[in-house]
Amino acid sequence: MSEPTSPAVRPRLLWPALLSILGVAILCTLGTWQIARMGEKRVFIERLAAQAAGAPAPMPASSSWAGLDPAALDLTRVTAQGSFIDGAFAGVRTTIAAGGPGTRQLSGFGRWIFQGFRLADGGVVLVNRGFVPESRLGEIKPASGAATVTGFLRAPEPRGSFTPADLPANREFYTRDPAAIAASLGLGAAAPFYLEAERQGDGLTPPAGVDSKELIARIPDNHLSYALTWFGLALTLIGVFAAFAWQGRRTNKQGDS
Repeated sequence: MSEPTSPAVRPRLLWPALLSILGVAILCTLGTWQIARMGEKRVFIERLAAQAAGAPAPMPASSSWAGLDPAALDLTRVTAQGSFIDGAFAGVRTTIAAGGPGTRQLSGFGRWIFQGFRLADGGVVLVNRGFVPESRLGEIKPASGAATVTGFLRAPEPRGSFTPADLPANREFYTRDPAAIAASLGLGAAAPFYLEAERQGDGLTPPAGVDSKELIARIPDNHLSYALTWFGLALTLIGVFAAFAWQGRRTNKQGDS
């Protein structure tokens, strides 16, 4: 008959066991949360794809903007009617990665072109007219006159810890912040979101608006890999504890022999 585990082994395993259980619980919770986020993200992507395939919604009336949540509106496809405001435009520096084989798009280092747009109801919204490579910036002139712009409402872009400081006096920015850009253009109060114009034409004439398929493709959907990582770490922790417990029992037996 095998000898029972020494009572001295049990207290030595108590804290490692408790910490391992806690660690596994935390890792599994993180993995489960990522699975839930994956479901939410895919519903969001499906909603965006359905919007891009259907008729756009009307632009929200300017009288309702104060009560709207820009984050909840993000990537809603709309049509806005009005006129471009005469004057300068602002540029937001960015880099667009080259597309895959068969992709027809402008890429490289450049800027998003932002210009004021006055709606038929008198409200002002900033329109991101599209991307321009830095080498072709001199080709771009301010848009003017009446227009109908179809595109996607976007929430302000948050500033990161390493984002360079904007240069509002030069109308150069590093984040798509409609309030700051509107102030640099002398537009006064503007919508708390901006309108990202949908691509027209071949996508190779700047400023090139956003293509809905490319927009969807740029949305990160890494939640499954993150979930598998957390669950894998939980299994690893279980294996480490099992090896530790087995080694402790083996050492104890050798000491008793």
